Amino acid sequence: MKLAILSRAPQAYSTQRLRAAAEQRGHTPKVLNTLRFAIDLTSDEPDLQYRGKQLSDYDAILPRIGNSITYFGTAVVRQFEQMDVYTPNTSNGITNARDKLRAIQILSRHNIDMPATAFVRNRADVRPAIESVGGAPVVIKLLEGTQGIGVILAPQVKVAEAIIETLHSTRQNVLIQRFVAESRGRDIRALVVGDRVVAAMRRSAAGDEFRSNVHRGGTVEAVQLDSAYEQTAVRAAQIMGLRVAGVDMLEGDEGPLVMEVNSSPGLQGIEAATGLDVAGAIIDYIAGQVNFPEIDVRQRLSVSTGYGVAELLIHSGAEQVGKTLGDLGLWDRDITALTLHRGVQVIPNPRKHQVLEAEDRLLCFGKLEEMRSMIPERRRRRARVRKLSKEAQELAEGQ
Repeated sequence: MKLAILSRAPQAYSTQRLRAAAEQRGHTPKVLNTLRFAIDLTSDEPDLQYRGKQLSDYDAILPRIGNSITYFGTAVVRQFEQMDVYTPNTSNGITNARDKLRAIQILSRHNIDMPATAFVRNRADVRPAIESVGGAPVVIKLLEGTQGIGVILAPQVKVAEAIIETLHSTRQNVLIQRFVAESRGRDIRALVVGDRVVAAMRRSAAGDEFRSNVHRGGTVEAVQLDSAYEQTAVRAAQIMGLRVAGVDMLEGDEGPLVMEVNSSPGLQGIEAATGLDVAGAIIDYIAGQVNFPEIDVRQRLSVSTGYGVAELLIHSGAEQVGKTLGDLGLWDRDITALTLHRGVQVIPNPRKHQVLEAEDRLLCFGKLEEMRSMIPERRRRRARVRKLSKEAQELAEGQ
């Protein structure tokens, strides 16, 4: 396998380990400076130039895109995708993870537990937002912060208001987040590769510091995660569109709370803490995907007019709840159930006797019109049509 590691730091620990792990396995890795690419949009076929010359062929890339070059870096990754070069982390995945607000919006939509969070801009909305996340103390986070920089603990409401007002005055966007006191200055970093956690460590803050980042002087230790933490980490990474990711979680009273999903996780701390060859696991996963790639099943199965792939969500209260797949008559309608998703559980090729539960998701292939007719109705808020104002009425009548 010929692998391009996109990195501006060839001497960094993570870059060197990934390169060495690839070489040990007989692959041909090249470290390429992300900023030295030029995207060629002049021809019919997508192409890239590197250091002024046409780029040679690669089987896969491994993006290590720094925060300061997200826009250009993801554009380069997107061009590789257009060229059908495999990447474990897509351009959309990197973009989603890099924007803290967007990441929280996406994860919350998929029922990933996180600390209560608010995002406001108007000064009058700050105090209600603080109250909505549970009141002081609160954590204030800059959207662009990394490695614990731009994360502030405000012990009182007035202090939080002053900090947020100051940051807003400098055109900074901030998140207001509940302070999870029970975590006691500790968090979990799970390194996800593909569909599993290959290593995990617990980071503990030093002294009175509440941020557990190693860059802030925190200490690390290996930890064996239970299934709830593993499943949460894998789901969070995959929802973001990442196959290699560091997922940071707090240990809440009711289970894991996801703080952040990192698309370019550092390897030094977690390899030192666990003694595991994390770089090797990443390279092995990429090689496996190059040899036997995943396909976009929705595209590949949409080969006949009127047929395709669709996901049927069984809403709470829908008439399908409590019925079996056989009761739905899927097979009579020329529909095949590919998988049944229930929470984090995946049931492949579900049988006719399988009983449906609320919030189940059925991935099916068949006649699109038949599947469309089966979508359970969701109760929607009826839109209210307002009357025209007097001025608008006069304008409509040409007066």
